[in-house]
Amino acid sequence: MTPLLQAVGLACERDWRLLFEHLEFKLCAGDMLQISGPNGSGKTSLLRLLAGLMQPTAGQILLNGQPLAEQRSELARQLLWIGHAAGIKDLLTPEENLAWLCALHRPAEPGAIWQALAAVGLRGFEDVACHTLSAGQQRRVGLARLYLDSPPLWILDEPYTALDKQGVAQLEAHLAEHCEQGGMVVLTTHHSLTHKPSGYRELNLGQWAA
Repeated sequence: MTPLLQAVGLACERDWRLLFEHLEFKLCAGDMLQISGPNGSGKTSLLRLLAGLMQPTAGQILLNGQPLAEQRSELARQLLWIGHAAGIKDLLTPEENLAWLCALHRPAEPGAIWQALAAVGLRGFEDVACHTLSAGQQRRVGLARLYLDSPPLWILDEPYTALDKQGVAQLEAHLAEHCEQGGMVVLTTHHSLTHKPSGYRELNLGQWAA
């Protein structure tokens, strides 16, 4: 079976420093790949490469067996990217933020948006300006996208940032469920996962350092 995403001989240079090289892995339905490694090892850079936001120094990334650079529109259909920042606009409400984000690829009905916000513990905060929310609540607004109709591949950079214990446990379970249902997750986190799907594995970039 052709993997959805594959890294072949991947290398990444940043600020004239080679972070990693000869990196190889495959991602198929049901897989969760946790990217680990010391600070500065290139974890976020690797996620940005997989999301098509950067170009590798060497090697290539394949999407369904074909070069990623030739499949931008297909990647947009397959991918949900959530970066390290909350990725929301402070002056908009949670509902408005999600409607705007979803409109880029998969428009969502207001009822579905309210259900997603309720799923992340934001019932009653749907129509308040996001700048009035705490850092953890703002993070939950962004993560509510994971509870809407979404693509199969989720690439998440430190998704547990600013979440409380309950929020961490809920997100862990949701990511594992997504994988068990045939989805795929690539994430960076310093958090030690306790809820792992059967397709879980870890990739330590420290072992691929140049």
